[in-house]
Amino acid sequence: MQSEKHNNPAHLSFAELKALLARIFERHGTSAEVAEVLADNCASAQRDGADSHGIFRMPGYVSTLASGWVDGKAVPEVRDAAPGFITADAKNGFAQPALAAARSLLIEKARTNGIALLAIHNSHHFAALWPDVEPFAREGLVALSFVNSMACVVPHGGTRALFGTNPIAFAAPREGADPLVFDLATSAIANGDVQIAAREGKMLPEGYGVDRDGQPTCDPKAILDGGALLPFGGYKGSALSMMVELLAAALTGGNFSFDFDWSGHPGAQTPWTGQLLIVIDPSKGAGNNFARRTETLVRQMQAAGQPRQPGDRRYRQRALAEKEGIPIAVAELARLHALAKAG
Repeated sequence: MQSEKHNNPAHLSFAELKALLARIFERHGTSAEVAEVLADNCASAQRDGADSHGIFRMPGYVSTLASGWVDGKAVPEVRDAAPGFITADAKNGFAQPALAAARSLLIEKARTNGIALLAIHNSHHFAALWPDVEPFAREGLVALSFVNSMACVVPHGGTRALFGTNPIAFAAPREGADPLVFDLATSAIANGDVQIAAREGKMLPEGYGVDRDGQPTCDPKAILDGGALLPFGGYKGSALSMMVELLAAALTGGNFSFDFDWSGHPGAQTPWTGQLLIVIDPSKGAGNNFARRTETLVRQMQAAGQPRQPGDRRYRQRALAEKEGIPIAVAELARLHALAKAG
């Protein structure tokens, strides 16, 4: 979708955008440490062209912090639960600081045992998921992550929203190239993309959602106004979404997508759920040549007619942004500066 950032844009370096976002987060109630982590995540998404998870999310962060729904100064509690198992209580804070606090131990356990998992609960995740897994692949590890969100997706054959968009992210190292990374919602479309379509007055393709009466609709406003999204691929996407609920909520101890009530916090937008990360050290496998074998598979996919691999578009956008700066519409930049002064 075409975003307003392409109309009369200013160009900021990654460091400039990150610093501006960090000021906004601190101004609106986070600690400096939390602001650093969230600003890096949000600026990374914007740099890499993920419009629905970049600066578009800033008003939602600000509104949520103002509502008292999330603790922007929470200090996560990390527990070494077993040789391959780490738990992190985000203390009603954001998930990314909990991941940052547990990251070194997670890598250590993965390299020692061959595999390790991090179960985060009592957490809010409001961002793209691929920035959580890509760094592990750059260290030669394989990573998967699962996050559930607020109930906004009708299970296959159902009549009301039950699941979240429930994304799955995966990252794997390649020999001599950027990692393979994908981040996909188990819904037919990400909720953020529905919000962008509604803001820009655009219709969605058929099969993406239903209105408040459960009738199919292509109108994003009808989906957002009491309607719901559909899972991708019918029963297949619905089954994957169920899996995410079990891994990200039941296993971690976090809330299910239908488990929390934010009605007492007007303005709250972040889902209060859980996140699971699984990290694998492929060097423990047979042959110790996983990155080379990944590259073999990539070459075969290219020979089969698939020129673009998972993550390629982001990498191209990243390279362009590093060369020319991150394009931000002048009006949007003014709004960010206003947020940095407000509070």
